[in-house]
Amino acid sequence: MVLKSLQPAYGGYTIARDEKVILVKGAIPGEVVEVNVEEKKRDYAIASVVNVIEPSEYRIEPRCPVFGSCGGCQLQFISYEKQLMMKDEIILDSLKRLAGVEMSLDPALSDLMWNYRHRAQFKVSRNGETGLFRESSRDVVAFQSCPLMNHEINALLQKIKEADIVRNLSEIHMAVGDSALVFLKGREIDRALADKYLAIGFSGVMLDDGTCSGAAYTHFDLNGLSYTVAPRTFFQAHWSLNRKVVDFVVQQLSPLAGKRVLDLYAGAGNFSIPLAAHADEVVAVEENPAAVEDGVRNLGLNNLKNCRFVRMTAEKYKMKKKFDVLVLDPPRPGLTSDVANKILENPAGTIVYISCNPATLARDLKKLKEKYEIKAVRQIDFFPNTFHIETVSLLQIR
Repeated sequence: MVLKSLQPAYGGYTIARDEKVILVKGAIPGEVVEVNVEEKKRDYAIASVVNVIEPSEYRIEPRCPVFGSCGGCQLQFISYEKQLMMKDEIILDSLKRLAGVEMSLDPALSDLMWNYRHRAQFKVSRNGETGLFRESSRDVVAFQSCPLMNHEINALLQKIKEADIVRNLSEIHMAVGDSALVFLKGREIDRALADKYLAIGFSGVMLDDGTCSGAAYTHFDLNGLSYTVAPRTFFQAHWSLNRKVVDFVVQQLSPLAGKRVLDLYAGAGNFSIPLAAHADEVVAVEENPAAVEDGVRNLGLNNLKNCRFVRMTAEKYKMKKKFDVLVLDPPRPGLTSDVANKILENPAGTIVYISCNPATLARDLKKLKEKYEIKAVRQIDFFPNTFHIETVSLLQIR
């Protein structure tokens, strides 16, 4: 079947039309492509490109030899300029279609396109192949290195392969700041294996049972502040861009003197700690105990007395005080109805909303615009060469 690709869609697809909508993998808007239909649904079909008849000027050669087999990224065949344009189109479409909001986007925040990831979750097959899952599969695609990972992660992956120390493992999670940590997940792992990982260059090893050998956390520079995370704590993998985003948020909210800030979904304090350096008071709400432990440590390392962590879900936290600023950085499902209602019942003057899902962002903004004016939305390209889209939105009380 020959089709013309029309517009980008979330998930690494472009939209084409025949008798029904067809979501096409491997095409760039404007291209004429031959496709193979892989799946038929009631209202649409899913297809993959088998031949490019009229290529886009933005089509490039993928850097990774296993691109197309590995499910780690989807957009390596598209120039970076076009990737950003396509993601902006998806954001604008979501806002218009799902929130009834028509606006222009501020320029995207971006940084490195390659070797940007400081965090990795490699999969291990039963026969010892180490890599990432094939798309929509549990099959492991092995490789020598990943062009999205930073150089230290790739070097350590090579050492793991050379030492052949993956027996009984199912996953290997790496976190690299000023030192390298690893969390090993699998069956019947003993301390002897941890010693082997320490010997090849890891400063700390955590096992599936929670025991830890060596360093318990690694350090990052967060714009002059000390930021630490343990192996299983979430942190933003694209660290150089994360520093830009944090600085951007602080600048947008300044001046903060005399203001009270509530940071829901605070993690280990990625936003709380820099904001506490300027605001009068910051309350950081986070349900993950490991992240709270890291956050409390980070407060001590930076000698911040005006910030406190509350180990609790955003749903259970009660806003008993009035806050001037609310920072939201929820997971992919976005805000629950309880949290959205709580925000509208106890509105802060300003909201900064970091989102990792354009659809749930649009849904939430549709509700929040009852009391807030949406001042600005812009893309944050934390994951170049993948379909993932993050945004930062600034809302002001009406």
